[in-house]
Formats: sequence, structure tokens, C-alpha cells
Amino acid sequence: MIPAALAAALVAALVLAPLGAVIFRAGGLSALTPSDLDALIFTLWQAALSAVLSCALAIPLARALHRRRFPGRGAFIALLGAPFLLPTIVAVMGLLAILGRRGLVNGALAGLGLPEISLYGAQGVVVAHIFLNLPLAARMLLQGWQAIPGERLRLALALGLPPAAQARHLERPMLRAVLPGAFLAIFLVCVSSFAVALTLGGGPRASTLEVAIYQAFRFDADMGRAATLSLVQIALALAALGAASRLTLPSTFGAGLDRAAPVALAPAGRHRLKDGAVLALAGAFLLAPLFAIALKGIAEIPALPASVWQAAANSVTVALGATLLTLLLALPLALASPRTRWAEPVAMLPMSASALVLGTGLFLLVRPWIAPTALALPVTMLVNATLTLPFALRLLLPEVRSLQADYDRLAASLGLTGLPRLRRLTLPRLARPIGFSAGIAAAFSMGDLGAITLFSDGRSQTLPLALYSLMGSYRMEAAAGAACLLMALTFGLYALFDRIGAHADPR
Repeated sequence: MIPAALAAALVAALVLAPLGAVIFRAGGLSALTPSDLDALIFTLWQAALSAVLSCALAIPLARALHRRRFPGRGAFIALLGAPFLLPTIVAVMGLLAILGRRGLVNGALAGLGLPEISLYGAQGVVVAHIFLNLPLAARMLLQGWQAIPGERLRLALALGLPPAAQARHLERPMLRAVLPGAFLAIFLVCVSSFAVALTLGGGPRASTLEVAIYQAFRFDADMGRAATLSLVQIALALAALGAASRLTLPSTFGAGLDRAAPVALAPAGRHRLKDGAVLALAGAFLLAPLFAIALKGIAEIPALPASVWQAAANSVTVALGATLLTLLLALPLALASPRTRWAEPVAMLPMSASALVLGTGLFLLVRPWIAPTALALPVTMLVNATLTLPFALRLLLPEVRSLQADYDRLAASLGLTGLPRLRRLTLPRLARPIGFSAGIAAAFSMGDLGAITLFSDGRSQTLPLALYSLMGSYRMEAAAGAACLLMALTFGLYALFDRIGAHADPR
């Protein structure tokens, strides 16, 4: 394992060097065009609207999941995480299969003689962001409901509080504490949106800053303007991160005795019917696109061209490399975080940039020395590993703190240090979060459509880029097969690493 100081230096270099190149190359705000200002306004508008709607829809969904028990509830909650791991370009394909011009919904509307709906434009961007982020908001709010002490719920039951009084005294205080963080997390994700706006934006009126960076880079060859737009994107990300740290409120319920919540608290009658309808509609909205991709694409996989299979091999290689690099950086920084003040902030540095911003900076750095297209796959691997690092650190930190609190004194008394401690204590006790982190890193890397769009010359493609090319050339049958293959590889790698971690856990 590499030393924590070296890992921190590498992370700082991977983030600050590209950002420095962007700042140096930026031509100032005067380089922005009126269309760039429109992209900035649309970026803020769609991110705010997507976050508001995602959180608003997540409230009844999380409430229903909290107070209802039904067969398959655990599997349903697990499936809700699928859109979060799903490659964005595959999510777009799934939504098009349901809501597109030839989708199931428009087919039904045509049969009824009603006008069709369009998924392209601002409405499509917002719908896709809700599809991708509603599960994240629901999981965050569900954790908030589960954090309400069982004693408070039992007291409400003993006092015979109706649902309206329960909402006023229990749910609203929890939502005031959890919703600001959920909103800002989704807002930050939507601000850095690229693949959704690129495929569904439908023109300049629905173009985000990320798309404007891509267009200035690829089509206009205007590096100064691309760098300036990247700088604006960095400023938005930093502002959102600063707001998140200030607006997230602590819970005011206090500690409980960790008793299970009383099932009898769940209201019956019309409330049961309403919860059932919410769960059914959410399941249909979130899972129908996945099944549509599978049904439409499985039969097309054997007929995929050789270029798609080569792109799939490239994606798997990049994902495995990015996963290994993520763990090599995250583990020493996580182990050092409880004892040092600098490890955790350094690991969170990538949150200040997006894949396209880092890719722009790296392109500016390497262009004077080597042809950037020769580095398409290595740069994609580095960018993906860097951007996944904060997630891996957050997953590892709770277990690292528990490990050090429970075993530090015992290990010291036994003289267990260095590699023997790593092999016999640290890795076995952290096997489960390491496996989960590896699965997340592999899934995110498999679905990324960011840096590769800047560096690729069309010959070195990843599977998401090949899928986007198929969609752009209207080869929708082959695109469905490629989307199904990408979805299978993404969830396969995630499940494999997660399973390895669970199997290696000695507990």
C-alpha cells in the first residue's frame, strides 16, 4: 500500500494541475458568448427544478417504504438503487423506449387518437434527471425516517396521534434536517450533467455548461472559451459544496434505544391505498425503462459489430484500472483520516470538478508534448478514478474509524504493524466496504461519457461512446443491444466486486 502522503500528493496533482491549466488558459468572462450565458441560466434552472421535483416525489415514496412491510420490500429497495448505478446513456435509452417518439406511451396515445409527447428539450432533461436522482433522494429520506427514535414513534402510538399530527411533530422536523442536504446533492449532480443534456437537450435552448464546454472544444476548437466555461463550472460546484456544508441541519430528535419502530403506527384505510399507489407508480417509473432495454436489446447483442465488442473490452479495461487506482488512493487516505486533518479534505478535492472539466485541463496539459488522442483510454481511467475517490472514501471512513477504535490497542500490544497488520487485520475487517467501493468505482467508470469525448478520435472508444455514436447514426436496434450489454457489464462488475468483498469478510 502506498503511503498516505504520496496518495494525497497524487490526488492533489490529478485535480489541481488540470484546474490550474484551465485557469491559466481561460480568457476571462469576456470570452463568453450570449449562448454561453443562456447555457449557464439553463444549467441553474434545470438543476434547481430537477432537485425540487426529485425531493418532492421522494417524500411520499420514502414515507411509504418506511411505514409499509410487504414481501420483497428489501429487494424493491435494492432495485431502487439501480438507476443511480445505471450508465446515464443507458438510462436515456430506457426512457426513450418508454417515452420516446416510438416508445410505449406514445404508441398508446396514438392508439387513443391523442397527441404524442416529446422527450427532447428541457422537459426531457428534467425527466431524465428525476429518473436518475429520485432513488438517491428516496434513500436519503428513508434513512431520515429510520433515524427517528422508536421511542418517539411508540409515544405517538400511545397518544393516538393521527397521521396529520405525526407529520407535524415527527416527519416535518426530520425533513427540515434532511431535505436541504438531499436537494443540494442532487443539484450538484445536475449542474455537472453532460450525457443527459447532450442526448436529450435538443438544441441551444436546452444546453448545459458541460455541453457548451464540449461544443467549444470539439466543434469550435476554441480552447480559451472552453477553459472559461470550465472555470464557471468550477465556481458553481464550489458554491454548491459551500452551501451544502452550511445548510445541512443536525437532527433534533436526540438518541434512542435502537428499538424497532412499531408496525401498528402505519395508518390503514385510504393511507394504505395511497402508499400502495405511490409504490406501484414509482416502481413502474424507475424499473420499466430497465426492463424495456433488456427486452429490446438482448436479441440484438449477438449481431453487434466488432467495433462495439472492442469498445466493450476497452470499457472493462478502463473500469478495472480505475477501480484499482481508486482503491490504491482511497485506502491509505481513509486510514490516515482519523489521525490527520489533511487526508479527508484532499480526498474530497475532486468534488470541485467534473469529468469534462478535468478532461479539458488534462488536454491542455498534454497537447504541447504528445497527441492527446493517444492518451484517450489512460486519461479516461485517471479521470474516472479521481472522481470516484470521494465516494470510496465516504464508504470506507465509518469502518476505518470502528476498526481503529476497536483494534488499535490490541494490535499495538501484539506488535502488529506494517504489512502484517494490513494483511491480517486491516484488509479482512475492511473487506466488505472495499468490495462495495470497488463495485461503485467499476460501475461509474463503465458508464462514464465525459473525458473520452474530448480525447477520442473515433478509433479508441469506450462502450458508452460507441452507444452514443450508434444513437447519433439512428442505428437504434444496434444501440439497444449495446445499451443492454453496457447495463449487463455495469451491474455484473458491481455485483462481482460487492460479492468478493462480502465473501472475504471474516464476520
